[in-house]
Amino acid sequence: MFMSSKKKLAALIVSVLLSNIMFSQNISEIAKSDPLIISGAIGTQNTYRYSSVGNSYGSPLSNTVYANLNISLYGFNMPFSLYYSNDNLSFNYPQISFNLNPSYKNWTGYFGESSMAMSTYVMNMSFNGIGLEYSSDKVRAGLFYGRLRNAINADPTDPYARTPQYKRMGWGFKVGYGSGKNYVDLYMLRAYDCINSIDELWQQQVSPQENLVVGIKGCVTPFNWLSLTANAATSVFNTDTRANNVPVKTDFDDVFDVKYSSLMRFAGDLNANINIKGVNASISYRMIQPDYTSLGTYYMSNNYHSLGITLGTTLFNKVSFSGTFSGQEDNLSKKQLYTTCGYIYAANASMRLGKQFNITAGYNGYLQTQKDGTRVINDTTRVHRIMSSYSLTPSYFHETENLGHNISLSANLTQNKDLNKFSAGESDVKTSAFGLSYNIDVKPIETDFTLTYSHQESKGFNSKYISDVASLGTSRSFLKEKNLSLSATVSLCYNEVERQSKSLSLGADFSASFNLKKVHLFSASAAFNKYGDVNITQTQSGLDCTDITVSLNYTYTFTLLAIKRKVKNEELKY
Repeated sequence: MFMSSKKKLAALIVSVLLSNIMFSQNISEIAKSDPLIISGAIGTQNTYRYSSVGNSYGSPLSNTVYANLNISLYGFNMPFSLYYSNDNLSFNYPQISFNLNPSYKNWTGYFGESSMAMSTYVMNMSFNGIGLEYSSDKVRAGLFYGRLRNAINADPTDPYARTPQYKRMGWGFKVGYGSGKNYVDLYMLRAYDCINSIDELWQQQVSPQENLVVGIKGCVTPFNWLSLTANAATSVFNTDTRANNVPVKTDFDDVFDVKYSSLMRFAGDLNANINIKGVNASISYRMIQPDYTSLGTYYMSNNYHSLGITLGTTLFNKVSFSGTFSGQEDNLSKKQLYTTCGYIYAANASMRLGKQFNITAGYNGYLQTQKDGTRVINDTTRVHRIMSSYSLTPSYFHETENLGHNISLSANLTQNKDLNKFSAGESDVKTSAFGLSYNIDVKPIETDFTLTYSHQESKGFNSKYISDVASLGTSRSFLKEKNLSLSATVSLCYNEVERQSKSLSLGADFSASFNLKKVHLFSASAAFNKYGDVNITQTQSGLDCTDITVSLNYTYTFTLLAIKRKVKNEELKY
């Protein structure tokens, strides 16, 4: 009788909430999920703040009470939350959305808010509609129809109205054959804006668009050490669907009306991957024509081409090397005032000696320059910059019966320099940084201690900034079940802006947490910070400012109702 009542309760909840929950579940997983789980949490957070400089930046006392409830029906989750803080009350409930992806053997269905893997040049956004996909070892196929984006149709007379946009619909399909080292896939997308989805006043300001994209992606492996991949797409794009049709026949007439506002553009990339005797290398080229657009993508840069090379290898199973170089140039349309070129290059190496010592080193560089476009560039305003970064990070680990030591160092030098001789280095910046970290695990008392120090110095045109930070922290868990945790940290921070200020900050942080019977969590924290300007030229100098923060928190987690599924004997064996 009791189980029957539980089942009736589950059915009632389903009928009430089905219209406004988010579904995302696989049919095979539904059978493995529990019929009904109702769980949640309630808690409170209370924080007190004191500052000797005043409380203009925040309330001195903050009190929060919250409650969360989650209803799980065969793996479908419906979260509710109630939040109260300093006289502000908010309530959240499951949003209206539906997503169901049932699968059976090689077939997958798409209902509601879904996404289907396609070429990056064709489509990378989700759709709200229906779809079907088939995938076997070598054969793939899929198709969909649905809404790509909602309309934004705020009141045109509202001075704060949101930027309008049309509702966008789309359909597409894909077919492919092959797997692993040799395959080919074809893609097609047809997307269009619904003109009447926004107000007539907005229609005068925003043009409805439509798009037809056809793409192909494939890979061939002629040798075990060489593979070639390609990904390309052609897009026919109408910038305004209200424009007149072109009075000639085209290959797209059956699915797309070519208009005087139409553009046809190309995007694609080629890659060659080589692996010979432990040496990995790849060469890639990409070109995206000006104004290339697919209405199935969120955003895509265009009007550029790039060439990249990577190389990597490992010697003696201990030393790893890698290097990359890529160059990019825009203004393929030759309509920009100037052409911008960028070059990225990097080299990295790491070496491991035994199980205790490891060291890595790296260099990263970026060079940017300009060339002539529609105008001849002026040498006095030419962009010509270089950024270089060098890093070195050694680390050492040593463990004994009672102690575990972990020491790591880091050093970094970054230079950002203007190579235009007419700029006189006004925007040049040079930054050096050094860091030290030492962690010791004292096993007899099960306590960790961590000491850190960092130094940073930045120099620019007539400016200099220095920062030093040191901290010491410790943590430990207590009691038989290790459900009581304590930690503490003290830190010292010094900042100096040359000829302007010198500030010092001394802080301490403490925290404690206690977990009772895995459902009650008590926690407390306190922070103390003493700071001020210590420049002796100041009339009043010293650590004359104080901040104090104390926080007390409590959380109780619970399960109101749990109807578990019966586990078959066959499943228990695994």
